[in-house]
Amino acid sequence: MADIRLIEIKEDILSDNKNLADEIRDMLRIHNVFMLNLMSSPGSGKTSLIVNTIRSMQDTRRIGVIEGDIDSTVDAEKVVQEGIPAVQLKTGGFCHLDAAMIKMALDEMDLENLDLVIIENIGNLVCPAEFDTGAQKNAMILSVPEGDDKPLKYPLIFNVCDVLVVNKIDYMGIADFDMAALKERALKLNPNITIIEASCKTGEGIEKWTSWLTEEMNAYQRAVT
Repeated sequence: MADIRLIEIKEDILSDNKNLADEIRDMLRIHNVFMLNLMSSPGSGKTSLIVNTIRSMQDTRRIGVIEGDIDSTVDAEKVVQEGIPAVQLKTGGFCHLDAAMIKMALDEMDLENLDLVIIENIGNLVCPAEFDTGAQKNAMILSVPEGDDKPLKYPLIFNVCDVLVVNKIDYMGIADFDMAALKERALKLNPNITIIEASCKTGEGIEKWTSWLTEEMNAYQRAVT
């Protein structure tokens, strides 16, 4: 009987992706650019948080955005309307952004004139968590209407994220959402995760979010200079 040759496709793909992600981080260090990878399920408020971030920080930080979508340029158009440069990555079916895609987007950006690049990843809680984009920090949004059980269903994304923004807290009065349970579940998976309660609609918590982001950028820039 002939031997079976086993090729671990996923391991090879993730290894190659990680190597390219490290190269991206080296490139960003040269330009002193901080990159944030923002992940969430569809409709949780990624674009709204990015727009709020732009409005809060654009007077002090030069911002660029990488928009990932399976199809459409709707979100990129919203960013450009704020006067911010955006690169749209249309994946045509891929459910995540990986380092190779991010490298293509960064090659189209004027990194010499940017301080912050925000990646709006594809909307789902599974595939994006597996692929290193080369970002310095990973963030995720969980909206109140989605429920407090997501750490139980999608543990990996909570493990890889540095900060969790619980968005749409203005729904708390009408949603069956247990904030204490959510925090307990998230912190059990990742004791170092920062949890910020916010509402992109009312503006509550946005200052706390931008303060966290500013502190992370300052720490990064001190380390690379």
